Amino acid sequence: MKPWSGLQAVIIGGSTAAALDILFSISFAAYNGLPPARLLQTVASGLLGDAAFSGGNPTAALGLALHFVMSYLWATLFLTFARFATATVHRPMLTALLFGIVVLLTMRLVVLPLSAFPRPVNFRPFATFMDLMSHVFFFAAPIVFAVRKALVRT
Repeated sequence: MKPWSGLQAVIIGGSTAAALDILFSISFAAYNGLPPARLLQTVASGLLGDAAFSGGNPTAALGLALHFVMSYLWATLFLTFARFATATVHRPMLTALLFGIVVLLTMRLVVLPLSAFPRPVNFRPFATFMDLMSHVFFFAAPIVFAVRKALVRT
């Protein structure tokens, strides 16, 4: 089977990561009583602030689109990094663990505080653990394996 191009890795890995991660987030939010549209508006609040919560379905759709855009950006960053640090693709699960941690911490400690996100960032133990597992297995792993398919020649 022919290796993927870098663009294929970004699109397939980024789309898979975004879809799995947002499905997990919607499920976890529903478990905690938060409707899917409200969760997606929370994502949009990074761009719109509190106004996202009064925007109805259009801001929920914007939140979903922003989630996918961020996923493609992360996939592109990882592809660029992996082209220079080729050892990353030879240990995909270790790499997914480390990449998932980097994404989680960067999002919570850099991106959210610099955005219009209207709430303080917190690290409640159970929610943080679940978020970390989602970032490792549902977000980072699909990106790492897609990039691996683009970079490892058999």
